[in-house]
Amino acid sequence: MKIIIINGPNLNLLGKREPGIYGSHSFEDYLSILKTKFTTIDFAYYQSNIEGDIIDKLHEVGFNYDGIVLNAAAYTHTSVGIGDAVKAIETPVIEVHISNVHSREEFRHKSFIAASAKGVISGFGLKSYDLAVESFL
Repeated sequence: MKIIIINGPNLNLLGKREPGIYGSHSFEDYLSILKTKFTTIDFAYYQSNIEGDIIDKLHEVGFNYDGIVLNAAAYTHTSVGIGDAVKAIETPVIEVHISNVHSREEFRHKSFIAASAKGVISGFGLKSYDLAVESFL
């Protein structure tokens, strides 16, 4: 099974950025844990701070992967383009958020991705990624 995790803006700063909200581990460190836990999955990982690059990656992998775990970060709430890309591809997408976006600022309550996603997981810290991966098994 091939699953790609796509992270959006500022998630390259995990472990450094607002550890009270996002934790103290880098995503690369956490990805090692995921690979150890889910040994039958062929993981790929991509991170970009650029909206168009995320759209291009969705187009690239959206017809030949078994699952996409997408944390579009702030673009979740602003990018019609990423939402349209998720709608246009065949590979199922799980929208993931580390924090509970519904307990945060009002603008974070709207997602342009959720309507086209297989599901949404929010608020379980980095374990949100585990739950997303398990949803594909």
